[in-house]
Amino acid sequence: MDYDLTAIPAVYDRGRDHGPAVLNLWMSVIDSHVDAGSISTILDLGCGTGRFSEGLANRFGARVVGVDPSEKMLEQARRKRQGNGIHYERGTAEAIPLVDGAVDMIFMSMSFHHFHDPRQAAWECRRVLRADGNVVVRTGTRERIPSYPYVPFFPSTRSMLEDLLPDRDRVCTVFETAGFRGVESLIVTQTIAPTWVAYADKLSAGGDSVLARLTEDELAGGLEAVRRYDTESSGQPVVEPIDLFFFR
Repeated sequence: MDYDLTAIPAVYDRGRDHGPAVLNLWMSVIDSHVDAGSISTILDLGCGTGRFSEGLANRFGARVVGVDPSEKMLEQARRKRQGNGIHYERGTAEAIPLVDGAVDMIFMSMSFHHFHDPRQAAWECRRVLRADGNVVVRTGTRERIPSYPYVPFFPSTRSMLEDLLPDRDRVCTVFETAGFRGVESLIVTQTIAPTWVAYADKLSAGGDSVLARLTEDELAGGLEAVRRYDTESSGQPVVEPIDLFFFR
């Protein structure tokens, strides 16, 4: 999807940012699986609105370069940037605008499925990463689709996600073919809303590129079903599993 042809960037954070507790969860998990002392420069590849850029800079005390093909997304990222150690630049994963060996770690969040040529992107990661650097891939996968909380309420999204998302083996093969070694993979479960009503409000913001493909009637019907489900859930929070891969 070309986000610059949509209104999604302006509302992306309203629908996809889950607050400081979730950000801290991800930073803690990443920190526990890499050598933080060896990381001084991080590439946030497919950074979007910079949801993770600030957290990466603060957690690792590192300079962060955020790269994304969408100028509208980058405008949002620059608008909320707080630190001087974060720089945003337009570019693609297949032609990363950095010199060889420029970064110590590459982080990508929910961007792998947007790459036009994942194999070329992996080779580009190999090029700009220093020797023995880390690649951290946070992504949706086909294996996780049945557990995604909105899928039962929007039936047509299942096939959309199956067409869009890679399976776990595909992610591993792409990076291993480019000379990376898979270090570890895990599933991280994040709380994305305190109630199903709050979750419906987040979905209605319009920040999800899959839901953006639905008809108005299907979207409205699904949102109403999510809100009704709040009573059945007995006030339970909404959680979502996300795959996380570490390569070196």
